[in-house]
Amino acid sequence: MTSASPKDSIRTKALEIGFDLAGFAPARAAPEAGARLARFLAAGYHGDMGWMAEKAERRRDPRALWPEARSVVVVGSNYGPRDDPLALLGRGERGSVSVYARNRDYHDLLKKKLKALARWMAAELGAEVKVFVDTAPVMEKHLGERAGLGWQGKHTNLVSRQYGSWLFLGEIFTTLEIAPDTKEDDHCGSCRRCLDVCPTAAFPEPYLLDARRCISYLTIEHKGTIARDLRPAMGNRIFGCDDCLAVCPWNKFADPTGEAGYLPRLELTAPKLADLVQLDDQAFRQVFSGSPIKRIGRDRFQRNVLIAIGNSRDPCLALHAEALLGDPASLVRAMAVWALSRLLSAEDFARLRRRREPDEQAAEVLEEWRAKAPTPPPAPDST
Repeated sequence: MTSASPKDSIRTKALEIGFDLAGFAPARAAPEAGARLARFLAAGYHGDMGWMAEKAERRRDPRALWPEARSVVVVGSNYGPRDDPLALLGRGERGSVSVYARNRDYHDLLKKKLKALARWMAAELGAEVKVFVDTAPVMEKHLGERAGLGWQGKHTNLVSRQYGSWLFLGEIFTTLEIAPDTKEDDHCGSCRRCLDVCPTAAFPEPYLLDARRCISYLTIEHKGTIARDLRPAMGNRIFGCDDCLAVCPWNKFADPTGEAGYLPRLELTAPKLADLVQLDDQAFRQVFSGSPIKRIGRDRFQRNVLIAIGNSRDPCLALHAEALLGDPASLVRAMAVWALSRLLSAEDFARLRRRREPDEQAAEVLEEWRAKAPTPPPAPDST
């Protein structure tokens, strides 16, 4: 066992295992974090993420998850991209996938390293430990701030002076009493680039996100039909949205990630919508094996792809959308109708509607057909 302090030993081991940052926070609640969460939930900004409200009390206080915890080791892993993550947004025939989802599921990569660090802490320091990634009700951004890794920016994500807005976070709760690191100050200043760039105006004010308008939420967490007024603003974003992260000026200090598991797979750097829209369930599972995209399922993914196709204004993609008018999933059929309403002339869309609508039973699909239907002429006066 090393003669260094437990704190120094843990930090050294974390960096040796492959984390880019490690800090220490107390395992107790901070009133301001709980108040921010309460305001978020009271406004309904969590949308249909009901689990956030259900587990709010556990989320407010680390000791609600594990009463014996005394300290939290917070680690950061840089996933900074090598190329401009917004470069694809102007290419309507391609789909844009959020940087974090262009390769393997980061939860798996992070958890493997976290468990290695936790095992070492148990063996070398006699610590009791519990490992958490963001699938658990942990206020990890707040803990990262308290551990000195960065600060919660106006876009509500953690910002690091070393790695900008490109950090994955993980936590190890422990029974060890470890002196906390100094909390990082807020360095956003008067900058509001992240707020102004948001395509759907999802920030009611700085440091507050209305997830119901956030493209990341809509394309990943939301299970149903996406509101019609938000679809055009989604552009070709088919899984997540990096706009508010990518424009952060602190990114200029960050080096691209060196973690192989975060580097983009070739097929996800600039995927063709024409290829993606043809994936059935089996092909979807094969293409996205090991990817976080797989978790949303083929139907929600095709919903996103069809919205991107509708926004492409590329009539060559209309045949692919039309092929899905007979899809087993009503969500997919509904978005195929919307895409066609954007790609076809009014006359061609009306002809297609007359042919396909009579066989449709699902309310969400009929709503899409009728939303673009011309206003019928008044009935003739029979008197």
